[in-house]
Amino acid sequence: MEMVMSFNSSSSISSPLLYPKLKLGRTFTPLIHHLDCLSSSSRTSVSLPKQALKFRSKTPVRSPVKCSVSQTTEARTAKSQLMRRQDIRNIAIVAHVDHGKTTLVDAMLKQAKVFRDNQVVKERIMDSNDLERERGITILSKNTSITYKDTKINIIDTPGHSDFGGEVERILNMVEGILLVVDSVEGPMPQTRFVLKKALEFGHAVVVVVNKIDRPSARPDYVINSTFELFIELNASDEQCDFQAIYASGIQGKAGLSPEDLAEDLGPLFESIIRCIPGPKIDKDGALQMLATNIEYDEHKGRIAIGRLHAGELQKGMDVKVCTTEDACRFARISELFVYEKFSRVPVEKVQAGDICAVCGVDDIQIGETIADKQYGKPLPAIKVEEPTVKMAFAINTSPFVGREGKYVTSRNLRDRLYRELERNLAMKVEDGETADMFIVSGRGTLHITILIENMRREGYEFMVGPPRVITKKVNDKLVEPYEIATVEVPEEHMGAVVELLGKRRGQMFDMQGVGSEGTTFLRYKIPTRGLLGLRNAILTASRGTAILNTIFDCYGPWAGDIHTRDQGSLVAFEEGTTSSYALASSQERGQMFVSPGVDVYKSQIVGIHQRPGDLALNVCKKKAATNVRSNKEQTVVLDTPLDYSLDDCIEYIQEDELVEVTPSSIRMCKNAKMAKKAR
Repeated sequence: MEMVMSFNSSSSISSPLLYPKLKLGRTFTPLIHHLDCLSSSSRTSVSLPKQALKFRSKTPVRSPVKCSVSQTTEARTAKSQLMRRQDIRNIAIVAHVDHGKTTLVDAMLKQAKVFRDNQVVKERIMDSNDLERERGITILSKNTSITYKDTKINIIDTPGHSDFGGEVERILNMVEGILLVVDSVEGPMPQTRFVLKKALEFGHAVVVVVNKIDRPSARPDYVINSTFELFIELNASDEQCDFQAIYASGIQGKAGLSPEDLAEDLGPLFESIIRCIPGPKIDKDGALQMLATNIEYDEHKGRIAIGRLHAGELQKGMDVKVCTTEDACRFARISELFVYEKFSRVPVEKVQAGDICAVCGVDDIQIGETIADKQYGKPLPAIKVEEPTVKMAFAINTSPFVGREGKYVTSRNLRDRLYRELERNLAMKVEDGETADMFIVSGRGTLHITILIENMRREGYEFMVGPPRVITKKVNDKLVEPYEIATVEVPEEHMGAVVELLGKRRGQMFDMQGVGSEGTTFLRYKIPTRGLLGLRNAILTASRGTAILNTIFDCYGPWAGDIHTRDQGSLVAFEEGTTSSYALASSQERGQMFVSPGVDVYKSQIVGIHQRPGDLALNVCKKKAATNVRSNKEQTVVLDTPLDYSLDDCIEYIQEDELVEVTPSSIRMCKNAKMAKKAR
């Protein structure tokens, strides 16, 4: 990142506040200090116009650029007995959800000739999971590699949603640098802050990519300034603050060192990766060390451990030691060895230190364990991730329709599946509940747990889940609860309704700013995690579907008091049977219905939303009496369209005395019979 300075002898020095959004932190302090120390005669001959400080480079693409790995960093490396491998770069692409990182990876793969010219390739090729394609988000991190100018670049595409932060945290163990992708309009968002903080703690080099530069309301200067401010806030070193900025359009496959001058391809981006991201630091002749950072499963090969080789050389058929701590070690043999070439795993005989590889043969390996030399190997530091903040109760299905649609319905099936999830999902915890058929699942957020629920129902499991609850703690005999930073992007005409809604849920606004010419306002709140449960649907209703809500965990704070998340009660089925048009016509006057005619329901099933507080039992199965008394005119029944609630919507809707019944074919809500008995 280079600064362009211009001098003019006609006027005096302008104020240091040349760029109002830019905090002149440590990187720029020497410049201002030097200007203040000029003599009075010099002071009249030097001028800094309003556009003096710009984060742009006018150098050609092929010339060297300043990077966040400085000479001082390399000097520290030289003192240790480690060496850098120059033919490999290991990078993670991180960004907030929907900032275009997976599309950017698509363009990088295509331009690196990973696919044939005539090969038909889907969009977002890295989102290989069905659930990822349906929701349009990345859930699991993926590995791939490209070759640019004889340098192999291992690329890891990471999730952008804060609930999957555990994936990102452990992936940072495998890389030396990150591409921080930031939207050219929105700028740094909550997940950007979270991931950047972790990367800076690891000491990784950062290349900032301002993506979607082709958007009409793009404001690259603001985005770069905001990103620099974020670096300062997160206590980045001077070398890290001196990041390289690249402007790109992932969907067009173009990049450049200035927003007005984009190259015809992603060449400037590749050049910056080679120059600014250092090669892996390895101990080539040391004892073997590899940290298992990710786990995959293959029907034929079994468990596959993925990680970066830190030291030594790994060979196929080699006897190794698998360590958790110094005392707990066991022995195993490597049956197969793979590296990532282009878009697939390629079998190899041996892997040198610094490369990312996949290892087969260790059937019981867990994430965080070290594959080490049989004689001299020592374990690497274990992977630590943030603690869960939300928990939900999973139990066997107890409804009258149990076993109709599911394949796995017993508590043993449920227990085995939940504990199997822990093998690869480090940020999740499972505990036994109050009874033998109940389990408490803790995760980073409701989306983190609902993705597990969705995967389980697709695998044929049938079970019930309770409402999400926050995980509280006792600190100095005081109750504390998790707080999150909520960022809401809302049009100005709906801002009042959204502010009122967040205020009711104990949210405290600490920032508000307008965005460009689109009439949109950014609101930032600190709000208890309890207040966020069920908030997404309420905000969409209040803003007529135009608001965008993003959240990320901030800290634990004092208990905020009672929060009412729902003002309306539920409409509950009075008896078991099949719904009829005749019954629904009168029932819909009481509220909004979830069911349509001809649907089987059971007693205590929730069939709609009551228009008033409190629950109301309805007979939605009543049929018209077939008597010989005819009316003068047959009545025409007009039914409203029933509400179509997804799994996420149902989990947001239910309260303490309600449950969601999850089966492969259906998602129903019902009253909790156990809670009703306690109430009596």
